[in-house]
Amino acid sequence: MNNRREFLSTVLGSSAVLSFSGTAPGVFCEAAWAGGQQWQTGRVLVVVQMSGGNDGLNTIVPHSHDVYQKHRRQLQISGSDVLAIDKQHGFHPEMRGFAELLEAGQLGIVPGVGYPKPNRSHFESMDIWHTCRRKTESREGGWLGDVLEKAIATPTGLSGMHIGSGKQPLAMIARDLRIPSVESLERFQLNLKGNKRLGKLLEDSLVADTSGGSDENDLLGFLSASTQSAIAADKRLETLRKSSKQPDSYPDSQPGRRLGTIARLIKANMPTRVYYVTIDGFDTHARQSNAHGVLLRQVSDSIAALVKDLNASGHGDRTLVMSFSEFGRRVAENASEGTDHGTAGPLFLAGKSVKAGFLAPHSDLTNLQDGDLRFRTDFRSVYASIIENWFGYKDSASILGSRFKPLDVGIKSPG
Repeated sequence: MNNRREFLSTVLGSSAVLSFSGTAPGVFCEAAWAGGQQWQTGRVLVVVQMSGGNDGLNTIVPHSHDVYQKHRRQLQISGSDVLAIDKQHGFHPEMRGFAELLEAGQLGIVPGVGYPKPNRSHFESMDIWHTCRRKTESREGGWLGDVLEKAIATPTGLSGMHIGSGKQPLAMIARDLRIPSVESLERFQLNLKGNKRLGKLLEDSLVADTSGGSDENDLLGFLSASTQSAIAADKRLETLRKSSKQPDSYPDSQPGRRLGTIARLIKANMPTRVYYVTIDGFDTHARQSNAHGVLLRQVSDSIAALVKDLNASGHGDRTLVMSFSEFGRRVAENASEGTDHGTAGPLFLAGKSVKAGFLAPHSDLTNLQDGDLRFRTDFRSVYASIIENWFGYKDSASILGSRFKPLDVGIKSPG
């Protein structure tokens, strides 16, 4: 009994009992995961967030349009330089990875994505994308947190994972589920080393008799189950850390390393169903050209490497990649050879399950609103397709706050 009380007191009073990169993980507060269980058939969503407001007009370039040429004297990309998509549009010349995916029939492009009454604040617009609500509306978490709680019933504390060192995206926040943030696979480990006393208490607690109905026994049972879940995950990932390396096919960049980590986790049959990464730097107010090209190359090549890797390893059919930004940029360049905050922009879907090519209408360059593109596709229609057709959860309205018709992107409901 004394050992049990000491365990409870020590565990509940410690902020680094079970930690990933020094922070108490959400897995500690979740149900136990049977470490040997396989989830080879479970569908996986990988979200790549391009933070800062990606310039959609220099990503999918309307090179021959006179409005584009008129307003982009310094930043315009000529038709001879783009990677052709059709006669009027082409990828930025640095986006060879996406061009290869499109040629392979594994890249869908949704141009003109946005929402009514657009907000040009990075934080507020991103929050709208994350929660499908405005700040004046009630919201408890993010859309993916809701997906993980409502649509994905897996007995695991690792159903979702944020790969990165920054703040966890609001999209991944759930009311009852806690999602771990992991900087890298090598740092995903329990922080028990160097604390022999705590380790002994954990060992004793895992074999303790938790029969009876006392509050102490209930709490001990909960902590023991959660601890076993974390230990099972740590052991499995320790094996993965020792047994696999990131393939050389991934770019030596932050996006490449993070998506390479995700590929290793997927190929190891981890039960994680949603992975989330954030790529910063797209707020290109000045001297945009070179910096934007580097970012687009990194994202494009890294996503292409991920898709090719998973296809080769037999996981391509069950993986969908979505890449988006919180808004686009204004049509006209500014005086600093950059672009300012705008509205609509392109969203990308990659994988073997999507239809290739343009999946929705383009914004009309001759029908601007205060110098900005009018959106043609509400981002929640894309989300509805992912929720209903990718994950098979038909009540997408309960997550999105209202009913949105799923956009036809080619993916079919499971089963």
